[in-house]
Amino acid sequence: MTRYIFVIGGVMSGVGKGTATASIGKILQSKGYAVTAIKIDPYINVDAGTMNPIEHGEVFVTVDGDETDQDIGNYERFLDINITSINYMTTGRVYKTVIEKERNLEYGGRCVEVVPHVPEEVIRRIKTAGKEAHADFVLIEVGGTVGEYQNILFLEAARMMKIEAPKNVLFFLVSYFPIPSKLGEMKTKPTQYAVRTLNSAGIQPDFVLCRAERPLDEPRKRKLAVFCNMQDGDIISAPDVNHVYEVPINFENDDLGNKILKKFHLRPATKDLKDWRALVSVIKNVKKEVHIAVVGKYFSTGEFVLADSYISVIEAIKHAAWANKVKPVLTWLNSEDYEKHPAKLKELSKYDGMVVPGGFGTRGVEGIIKAIEYARIHKIPYFGLCYGMQLATVEFARHACGLKDAQTTEVDVKTKNPVIHIMPEQIKNVENKRYGGSMRLGAYDCWLEKGTLAREAYKENLISERHRHRYEFNNDYKDLFVKKGLIISGTNPQKNLVEIIELPKNKHPWFVGVQFHPEFQSRPLRPHPLFREFIKAALKK
Repeated sequence: MTRYIFVIGGVMSGVGKGTATASIGKILQSKGYAVTAIKIDPYINVDAGTMNPIEHGEVFVTVDGDETDQDIGNYERFLDINITSINYMTTGRVYKTVIEKERNLEYGGRCVEVVPHVPEEVIRRIKTAGKEAHADFVLIEVGGTVGEYQNILFLEAARMMKIEAPKNVLFFLVSYFPIPSKLGEMKTKPTQYAVRTLNSAGIQPDFVLCRAERPLDEPRKRKLAVFCNMQDGDIISAPDVNHVYEVPINFENDDLGNKILKKFHLRPATKDLKDWRALVSVIKNVKKEVHIAVVGKYFSTGEFVLADSYISVIEAIKHAAWANKVKPVLTWLNSEDYEKHPAKLKELSKYDGMVVPGGFGTRGVEGIIKAIEYARIHKIPYFGLCYGMQLATVEFARHACGLKDAQTTEVDVKTKNPVIHIMPEQIKNVENKRYGGSMRLGAYDCWLEKGTLAREAYKENLISERHRHRYEFNNDYKDLFVKKGLIISGTNPQKNLVEIIELPKNKHPWFVGVQFHPEFQSRPLRPHPLFREFIKAALKK
């Protein structure tokens, strides 16, 4: 029997519903249950691929090629499972399916209405995800905040599921508790209103996760329980922590796992988060630092920095650093600064390693190429991901092969030396402006050459990694690159596509570029091998 847990946000966005959902799942998983998680985005977009990463955060790609919200990445990292496209839905995706069914006469000539047919499609997707994962528990994170018009149909689906099987559905409200600086007192009133708003949608929360700077005290727990028709023990404190991986342990300090099992009339379990606690102990106690520069262009949003644009890269670096028993210190460097002020490139010498993550478009490209050249010449360990690999190819073509005007056709379609060019199957997509969900997406094979950095890291001949790109290495230049010293260490066996480039060990301590996104497969307890080896090289510097 599959059981369902809905996680809903209160008061404001950004309170950590995704981390809370992943943490609840981790706790239940540690107690011996099979768990999967679903993210619902209340956007008309069919997927996250067309959303600006500066506004919405990273686009996370699943193994089966879906472009999803970054919270799917949270679920994969915490639960150490691969999540597929059925676990991600948007308003646009749900409506699209309902309309297609109507066009195909699948409603038998009935009038198709927003209610109940849209919530019924939501329910179908939730149940299908549970069946495909053979899950004991399905966690469903409803995007947005209670009271918003956009997510009311998803709440209606949750209400209908509760009516259908009241013993198999629970509700969490993750709500924010402000502490106004001039008052110095934690206020519960916003959450009281959030609960009442949720009640107006026909839903009574079973638990409230109380997000605040500090732990919730007993008087406020009692007050909230009285005004929200709940038990004191169902008010769970969720104070700020330094690392998201501490959250499951904080929840378990309130015995949350067994409280959930009790509400489902299941026996309590004594199993604990042993490996997870060991990880958190390392995170808290490591002292030695490794300094990594992340050179990109998706950082600035007004006066603020949105690290979520590269969250999987950031987490993968952390996983690898902790596995090497060091503390990662990351610095965001905007590539556009190097275009305006080339002298600033000297600042790269103070870092132990440099990462260039993925991206699109022309902005900041020349600054990235200058930074890559600096890392190559000054032997700074370098790791290029997707666009970071492509621009490393451009840099090598210009400065090692003498092709001064080398470029990617993504930047200059008329370049005389298109060392990176559009994939043949992508030409019609771009010409016809078919952009959504049309890139080379999902997992593809890669054959590794013996004696290379990549082969030594993976310790396998054939690997599989996730992709998200339209442009590729131009094989017309392959012989020239190899002659000038570039190593082609990874190739897709089906299409002979260059997947990994690197420099010889006697020329550079560690210089690797990959066409894929290895960060999507890194886990806190199972770091990605390329990130792990990159950090090792950075420590040697």
